[in-house]
Amino acid sequence: MSRSEQILKQIKALTTNTPDVEAAAVIDNDGLMIASALPADADDDSVAAMTAAMLGLGERTTTELGRGTFEMVMVRGDEGFLILIRCGPDAVLACLTGPKAKLGLIFLDLRRTAAEVGRLLA
Repeated sequence: MSRSEQILKQIKALTTNTPDVEAAAVIDNDGLMIASALPADADDDSVAAMTAAMLGLGERTTTELGRGTFEMVMVRGDEGFLILIRCGPDAVLACLTGPKAKLGLIFLDLRRTAAEVGRLLA
């Protein structure tokens, strides 16, 4: 099984096994999609580019405001959350949840998945 197939398997497991996780993707720092389990109507290229931009802003803001090392960006809309979490130095895991998501459990599963994806990317 190729590396990208293994990463796809990890993010599909996240979307299948974690309640309230609706979709996930792994994007590199340059805004290129590595693996995607996004809805069929999502434009992977646009999502990847916007995710990389948000990652860059999150990291820069964290640094500029002296908040330590970047961990995650979370955006809340009335229909759910978008959560970005680092999975190694070269990529980010993006996750979409429902509006009533139990974030504690999701954060735990995101960290586990991000660590495994980071290992696969190393």
